[in-house]
Amino acid sequence: MPPEALSVDAYKPAEMAERVEQAGVAKAGLSASSLLTLALLAGAFISLGAAFSTVAVTDSTLSFGLTRVVAGVTFSLGLILVVIAGAELFTGNLLIVMAWASRRVTTIGLLRNWVLAYIGNLFGAMATAGVMYMAHAWTFGGGSVGATALKIAAAKAALPFGEALLLGVLCNALVCLAVWLCFSARSTTDKILSILFPITAFVAMGFEHSIANMYFIPMGLLLKAEPSVVAASGLSPAQLAPLTVSGYAANLIPVTIGNMIGGGVMVAAVYWFVYLRKK
Repeated sequence: MPPEALSVDAYKPAEMAERVEQAGVAKAGLSASSLLTLALLAGAFISLGAAFSTVAVTDSTLSFGLTRVVAGVTFSLGLILVVIAGAELFTGNLLIVMAWASRRVTTIGLLRNWVLAYIGNLFGAMATAGVMYMAHAWTFGGGSVGATALKIAAAKAALPFGEALLLGVLCNALVCLAVWLCFSARSTTDKILSILFPITAFVAMGFEHSIANMYFIPMGLLLKAEPSVVAASGLSPAQLAPLTVSGYAANLIPVTIGNMIGGGVMVAAVYWFVYLRKK
């Protein structure tokens, strides 16, 4: 066995770039059935992180900043499940740009992966929101969990296009950096620690993640029809007005575009240029 196989040192950035490139080739080669199944799981995993985060911040007596940090730590569950358990997350798969830029993945292969992952994530997240609603998980804490979920959804639906886009850029730069750091890891513990801080940071700073919003906003749409939740939230009709199906689309479009710029350009393209361009 070669000595490097026994190393516990983190992979170096140049080695990480090679590993990301190889992973991109493997992801682009997945069958449609496997990709969609794993994408459904990823949508559900991110939704579980979002639901955990919602519960964690409900009725918090901490300061604003510390409450946001708690929200981020608990939300990290989603990407930990995606990376460790194995799933296909659209926002993380934007790193396939590195294999595409090296001409190891075709444009069709790249777009096929993104489209199928996005569709699978959408259905996985919305299905999880439906199950959480039907399970009456929103009634926990005397209905305060539902009120928190409704306020989160209403705030996201009310974001202006430009603001949502920029928050999406910042978000997925951190998400893809978290995934990038995982390629330096040699153990499960290393991967979890690689994920924890970037994901906590994006949630704490209020950045926008398209797949998380596929859970948050549909959950809010369902809860908007519950008078007790609306009353507990204290939101006015004007504040709830943007929370509609069209408002859902108006959030997803700019956030998705922003996520693509943040992950595909600011992380994947930059690291390809630095470490793989000459090859």
